[in-house]
Amino acid sequence: MKIILSCGGTGGHIYPALAIADEIREHHPEAQILFIGTHRAMENEIIPAHGYDIMNIAASGFHRREIWKNVKTLKDALEGSSQAKKIIREFGPDLVIGTGGYVCGPVLRMAHKLGVPTAIHEQNAFPGMTNKMLSKYVDKVFLSFEEAKKYFDREEGMILTGNPLRKGFVVNDRDEMRQKLGLDPSRLTVLCFGGSLGAMKINELMLHIIGTLNGADDVQILFVTGKRFYSEIQSRLQDQVGELKDNVQVFEYLENMPEYMAASDVIISRAGALTLSEITACGKAAILIPAPNVTENHQYHNARALADQGAAVLIEEKDLTDEAVLSVIGRFRKEPEALQEMEQKSRELALTDAAEKIYGELKEYLVPEQ
Repeated sequence: MKIILSCGGTGGHIYPALAIADEIREHHPEAQILFIGTHRAMENEIIPAHGYDIMNIAASGFHRREIWKNVKTLKDALEGSSQAKKIIREFGPDLVIGTGGYVCGPVLRMAHKLGVPTAIHEQNAFPGMTNKMLSKYVDKVFLSFEEAKKYFDREEGMILTGNPLRKGFVVNDRDEMRQKLGLDPSRLTVLCFGGSLGAMKINELMLHIIGTLNGADDVQILFVTGKRFYSEIQSRLQDQVGELKDNVQVFEYLENMPEYMAASDVIISRAGALTLSEITACGKAAILIPAPNVTENHQYHNARALADQGAAVLIEEKDLTDEAVLSVIGRFRKEPEALQEMEQKSRELALTDAAEKIYGELKEYLVPEQ
């Protein structure tokens, strides 16, 4: 049995693919699994570290503003299609799965052309251009958000699964995690991060938030700056805030993010689809600040899907102020029942068995070799 998974560009595409691969391997240890990505560093670091082989093809995104750059995009598409064809013919997969990124275009199109069963997974509430185009050719489309269905020009083979999460991600015992991490069990715990690389707009917000809440008796802040901003933020905190009290901790990155998410009460973050799946899986209240300069403004649509159900507070970056965020935190400090209600709404939106559902839908193609 042979499976190809194609993904690339961001962790939001890569980690769901790994979760699917792990689920397949759990049921079929003999399966040969190959990833196809681009030459970008992220997938070529993360995927081999999880024990999977990866091959790369040429692929680049479409430029809407700088049209002349699409000459290279077209060249990469032709070269990437040829490379994908060679890999698929030589590897001979029983199934090809795409989880996002422009690399999926040539891989899934070529697999369809060669008669290989195909499927895609769409993480966002507003689908990307590549997946909308590919949906016409693949056998099945897996969705993380019900809202995404209306953007696809098909009805058959549309399956709501949620976003595949890494095994062991969901840690539910808040008190146990606080004890393990040395956190005060009685304080409202606010965890803030802007992704693995960080987000300067959120970091600047947190400089003001920490300035106001530093030393507060009933709140503790866990602030992840991202590696590239850590030194700068530490310096600015020293200049603007001075000594940090014991209710504030600042990190450049957290390897054990699931434990810190479990220990928290409120999460302040961007609105990437994978992050929102993790937040709801943990049943946490959230203040979501969508990244404004992403394709089709998809983070706004992701955040809207949670906010409309009462599972999060949405604050667009153009409206972002420390007063707006402090107001939400202040409400949770004074009204624990409001926090509990949002946690419950978040938990109700959680789809924590996505990888199992996807495997169940695909196992008809996964017949062990005799």
